[in-house]
Amino acid sequence: MPPFWRRSKFWQSLGQIGAVLLLLLVLGFLGFNLVTNLQRLNIQFGFNFLRSPAGFGIGEAVIPYQPTNSYWQALLVGLTNSLRVVLTGIVLATIVGFIAGVARLSDNWLLRQLAKVYVEFLRNTPLLLQLLFWYTAVFLSLPSADSPLALGFMQLSQAGVKLWGLNLSSEFGALLLGLTLYTGTFIAEIVRGGIQSVPQGQWEAARSLGLPTGLALRKIIIPQAMRTIIPSLGNQYLNLSKNSSLAIAIGYPDLYTTASTTFNQTGRAVEVMILISLTYLTVSLLISLLLNWYNRRIQFVAR
Repeated sequence: MPPFWRRSKFWQSLGQIGAVLLLLLVLGFLGFNLVTNLQRLNIQFGFNFLRSPAGFGIGEAVIPYQPTNSYWQALLVGLTNSLRVVLTGIVLATIVGFIAGVARLSDNWLLRQLAKVYVEFLRNTPLLLQLLFWYTAVFLSLPSADSPLALGFMQLSQAGVKLWGLNLSSEFGALLLGLTLYTGTFIAEIVRGGIQSVPQGQWEAARSLGLPTGLALRKIIIPQAMRTIIPSLGNQYLNLSKNSSLAIAIGYPDLYTTASTTFNQTGRAVEVMILISLTYLTVSLLISLLLNWYNRRIQFVAR
């Protein structure tokens, strides 16, 4: 056996240990620098302020909330509002993206061109601009709440949308609509690429069996394309969850909005930024774990 210092595994392990030590040194330096600067400004680092009364109202909340509640309860309301937008947006963006992606490959020229215009236009304009458009030019231009616009089972007004007994504010509607349509454009291109990655022989086999195009897509093409679609789809879900923080531009009380109000009242910038970063990181990691689990389930297994 050669000496341990001549083995590649030894040097690989040594390199990993060195990288971990370097990371710990950098984190230690940043932490020491942070504590030193806070002490110089006579600011104590801590999260005790979370138990103090918030003193500000929140326009809409999934869970009960009063201004007399603590800051951590206000942040919890913002988190639930964010999760409501993210989860609903993921579902709707996936549906819109799959429909647009399939339409991009349609034999119908008009449908194919409409899908192309939708994808190219919304994908190449800033999301913030789209959110402001949906909020100011669409929702705030609707009739007042006293005389809403009735569209079958749905009522539209400046106050928001009434749908199947649910009252959705105009801020929530604009944010959800903007995130759904914007993310749907990227998902459409992912779906189109995934379908085109399926060998042409699969289409020919489906046609030889006499299957209609729609049935061939559902039963043969899309199940195979999902192995290509899922990894890229996860990136768009993560982008949607992070883009939801733009809700502050239209006044929707999500996590970032409530955290900004908390920071302005308490002056605890570092603590609030740490809480926001850890929360978004946790949400992103959960989405990644679920998609990685699903991706492993649908992969081919060698026998």
